[in-house]
Amino acid sequence: MPQLLQDNIAVVTGAGSGIGRAIALGFSREGASLAVLDFNGEAAEAAAAEIRAAGGAAHGFKLDVTDRAACRLIADEVADTLGRVSILVNNAGITRRNGFTGDADTVAKDWHEVTGTNLNGPFNVTQAFLQPLRVSKGRIINIASIQSFVHLRTPTSPAYTVSKHGVLGFTRALAAELGKEGVRVNAIGPGFIETPLNAAVRANNPELVKTFLDHTPLGRAGKPEDMVGPAIFLASDLSAYVTGSIVMADGGYRTV
Repeated sequence: MPQLLQDNIAVVTGAGSGIGRAIALGFSREGASLAVLDFNGEAAEAAAAEIRAAGGAAHGFKLDVTDRAACRLIADEVADTLGRVSILVNNAGITRRNGFTGDADTVAKDWHEVTGTNLNGPFNVTQAFLQPLRVSKGRIINIASIQSFVHLRTPTSPAYTVSKHGVLGFTRALAAELGKEGVRVNAIGPGFIETPLNAAVRANNPELVKTFLDHTPLGRAGKPEDMVGPAIFLASDLSAYVTGSIVMADGGYRTV
């Protein structure tokens, strides 16, 4: 049986750990060659090495997605190393759990750092890789969130909520503009996923975890691997007539 992503070259940001790493490994299993990008260059290379050890093709690259010039340089390097990109996953993201009414300097710092990574980052990376994606009639997958729709019952992350609302808007805007060129743009909306990004919160705030799980019909936190199926669907021809959409992978959180 042919692999679903055979002959594709995929770029995944924030792929050194968590959701990004799981998606990169899943794409490789389906035949794609991977450019593994992460702010932590050692983590990026470790993920790429894991893919190569399993028989896949991958290269690791250090990238700060907030640096627009660096994104352009990486796009050139990926083209030289792997070839023409046909899949882009904008996964890199950060969060801060501070409310808007706290210390003004802390709130402002959170705002600029979170929106800089979560919203400006996808803009910078997509712009850098846009030319090959247009030529290949490629696919762009943005990692949004349940917070693309709701501000959670623990109202301490306004910057994150705003950034993820923006990611969904960015997805729809790009889908409308690029559709006539055959480029499909969609998003995945994870719920509460156990990743290194929230490890400290899970360890130190069990009541917060309980709040999420009590509101999740499936009754458990997600794993990074739970995002792989939706990503493969959106990256492959299985979703050939899907664009401007978001696939929610939240255990049913938004249904109740």
